[in-house]
Amino acid sequence: MALTAFTRPGRFWRGNLHTHSNLSDGALEPAEVCRRYKAEGYDFIALTDHFIGLYGYPIADTLPFRDDSFTTLLGAELHSGAMQNGELWHILAVGLPTDFAQANAPHFRPVDGQETGPEIAARAVAAGAFVAVAHPQWSGLTLADARSIEAAHAVEIYNHGCATGCDRADGFSIADLLLSEGRKLSLIATDDAHFTEPDHFGGWVMVKAEQNTPEALLAALKDGAFYATQGPELRGVMVGDKAVQVESSAVASVIVQGHGSAAVAVHGESLTRAEVPLGRFANSPWIRVTVIDRAGKRAWSNPIWL
Repeated sequence: MALTAFTRPGRFWRGNLHTHSNLSDGALEPAEVCRRYKAEGYDFIALTDHFIGLYGYPIADTLPFRDDSFTTLLGAELHSGAMQNGELWHILAVGLPTDFAQANAPHFRPVDGQETGPEIAARAVAAGAFVAVAHPQWSGLTLADARSIEAAHAVEIYNHGCATGCDRADGFSIADLLLSEGRKLSLIATDDAHFTEPDHFGGWVMVKAEQNTPEALLAALKDGAFYATQGPELRGVMVGDKAVQVESSAVASVIVQGHGSAAVAVHGESLTRAEVPLGRFANSPWIRVTVIDRAGKRAWSNPIWL
């Protein structure tokens, strides 16, 4: 059994799914944000400005910045309703239509009469978007909060802006618990770039599709045909009866994680292929793979259901 990302036709396209411009609280104009990502070797980007009244509910028009080698996905970071800590929800929605109905979110504080977070997430999915729970650790998300977002496709498991700005980049504690409850979620790494600090070019997704078009990329994202990374390449993940075969760029550690405390690591020098035994995962309904290079940069597979 192999992950979709390594079996479907096409090639990998590098993209960032969470980015801000000066249409909300970012420092740069949309054209310059797109130019910089293209110059850094990205194949696509989603500008996801804050969809609140303070900024006029923007969905950035990035169509003029597409060309034969670079494309864009329309999207926004949606806000509505209060989490258990009393703060506003942050829901990442990529692939929104330009006429997505405005929320009742005048500013970054909850107000009476708003949709809940689960409701606006479900509305975004119904409109055709790929939806992810943004920066769980930064938001102070509880497990009860996370459980309530039933429409989400993914959890943001690494957010580079949260890493550089407050050392709260992680989403795995929430993601793993949801996986163990049977939620079929994928895992994304993003920048959440604002270009007000070194919050860019640090986490991205590699999406497998036959074409670098919004339609093909969005379909692959919804299908889980991608992996998340800070730099290392995943080149193959194959699950056999007794072991997982992992192929990658040169790394120092290959780790398989599963339900509860289940985890097995293989360490070495310049590993490009590793075999990780599955005996530890007899009671785990799912596993996922992490590779770590000598510089400490990581790549993460999507979950595999056993």
